Amino acid sequence: MHAIQKIVHFAKGSYERAFTDKMYKVFRFAGYNEEWLDFIILNRDPITEEQRHDYDIVEGPVANDDVANRIDDYLAGMLSKADFLKELSHHRPTHQICLCTVRSLQMIEPIDKKYYINVKHISRPIIERLTEQGVGKYQAAEMLYNSKTFSNLSDKTTELYKKQWVEIYDMLKIELNLNT
Repeated sequence: MHAIQKIVHFAKGSYERAFTDKMYKVFRFAGYNEEWLDFIILNRDPITEEQRHDYDIVEGPVANDDVANRIDDYLAGMLSKADFLKELSHHRPTHQICLCTVRSLQMIEPIDKKYYINVKHISRPIIERLTEQGVGKYQAAEMLYNSKTFSNLSDKTTELYKKQWVEIYDMLKIELNLNT
């Protein structure tokens, strides 16, 4: 039987628990590097889709279409490993969490749709407001999603998701010391 592999979003808590719970075998890549490339190549067999590792969860950069095409060039001998890795140092990594076993899939917790939708509806206008202030959309999203304000918003117990987006935006401005 082939292993089940899915890229998913975790409910808050499940993701963190997976990396501290000893019952899950996790392989985490900090970025594109030689170890990451070797792992990707190990798991790319054109003949079989059989899983070639025993990790429950693998986290790290995605080998998206652009990267995958360059991997093919590397495998065809058109590009050295050093040159490939040098190219990747200029590539903006995307991020994925791959649940590779049934056991890891069972840790996913259901998401309260009302809460999730409220967080989404709060996040959008905050990002838009930041872009109106001259911040790029990608940077605005990173500013929000990496903030303590968003961490608190994502914590259902704080009930911040019940507030208006403007209130959350004001909290973010204070946290980031923005004078907008």
